[in-house]
Amino acid sequence: MPTIAYLANQFPSPTEPYVGEEIDELRQRGAQVIAGSVRRPGTEALATSGKSGVEILCLQPIRPLVFGKALGLIFRRWGRISGFAKRALLEGKESPVRRIKAILHTWLGAYYALLLRDCEVDHIHVHHGYFASWIGMVAASLLDIGFSLTLHGSDLLIHDAYLDTKLNNCRFCATISNYNRSYILGRFPGAHGQNIMVSRMGVDAQPEMHFGRMSHGRAFTLLSAGRLHRVKNQAFLVRACALMRDAGVELECLIAGAGPEHAHLDFLIAQNQLEDRVHLLGQVPHSDLDSLYRSADLFVLTSISEGIPLVLMEAMVRGTVVLAPDLTGIPELVIPGKTGFLYKPSDLRDFVQKVLFLQHLMQGRRQLLDRLNWIRHAGRVQVGRNFNRRETLDHFGETFLRMIG
Repeated sequence: MPTIAYLANQFPSPTEPYVGEEIDELRQRGAQVIAGSVRRPGTEALATSGKSGVEILCLQPIRPLVFGKALGLIFRRWGRISGFAKRALLEGKESPVRRIKAILHTWLGAYYALLLRDCEVDHIHVHHGYFASWIGMVAASLLDIGFSLTLHGSDLLIHDAYLDTKLNNCRFCATISNYNRSYILGRFPGAHGQNIMVSRMGVDAQPEMHFGRMSHGRAFTLLSAGRLHRVKNQAFLVRACALMRDAGVELECLIAGAGPEHAHLDFLIAQNQLEDRVHLLGQVPHSDLDSLYRSADLFVLTSISEGIPLVLMEAMVRGTVVLAPDLTGIPELVIPGKTGFLYKPSDLRDFVQKVLFLQHLMQGRRQLLDRLNWIRHAGRVQVGRNFNRRETLDHFGETFLRMIG
């Protein structure tokens, strides 16, 4: 069986459990997998994942002696990566700062190659198309082995620097939706269809449940979960809550997650006098999210770019009604009026109208509630059939090992 180096920007990460799940799947199939992280993982992330730092080949902190030797490796095998250096410095439309970073990441690629040199690695796979994928591509070229990557959402649709080169030099690319696959083939002419595979993410099935009346005798409860980041656009949700409060809606909004937007969201909540209605819960342990999903009347997603988010699957499989933007691969999961509801991306008015419509249904007559319960059931079935974690991992493991030959 092959030896595979599996690299991520940061591993483990509480928001990317799928990386560890794929590593475990490949190991169960007999492959030797060297888990790698460019950035040093946090102590909390290591504790939550059940892994130790010893198990992870981390590029940071940089070892000066090895970093110096990496420059020598670049000179000795310059012919293998000269095309990357030319692309980084002279071709494309990237900014000067981005080009300087690409040269530094080329050096880190040689550094990573030296760390792997005695491990008899057969293939390097990188999760996400960010800077770790350039590092992995350079290392694979210097070691003369295969390279592949997995693309999700923003790494393909927003932050696609040098992605043409990465796709042209990968043995295959995995991506998480049919939308992404079509986008890659349309946007990057050098990509070959037979080398672009759809590898869906999934969640665990949940026990059967009985649906009852929602939002009875209490505030209408919205739940959002995800990293607090501009691309997740939780500020949009805060503004929507202010509009609904002004319209007389009795609501509560819970936002689970941590990230760089926390201070800004805190300010917006105070500015709109929503402290008693909108609550930032911080990073919630995955085991505690279960009760939040089940207690919410409506799970909402407000991102401006996405793949197919796990949080939507987790909410749906627990019978929670979901409202998400109609973009990218989300309609492959959320079929409007059948397994959930969609709104026009970044359209505040449409979002608020959909929330108020769903509140009316949930507090309405038995006939309306029965229809909504049918949608909740259909959402569970959709996830169980097409986004079942055990089945998606089986498909991934089998296809991955076949693709690397």
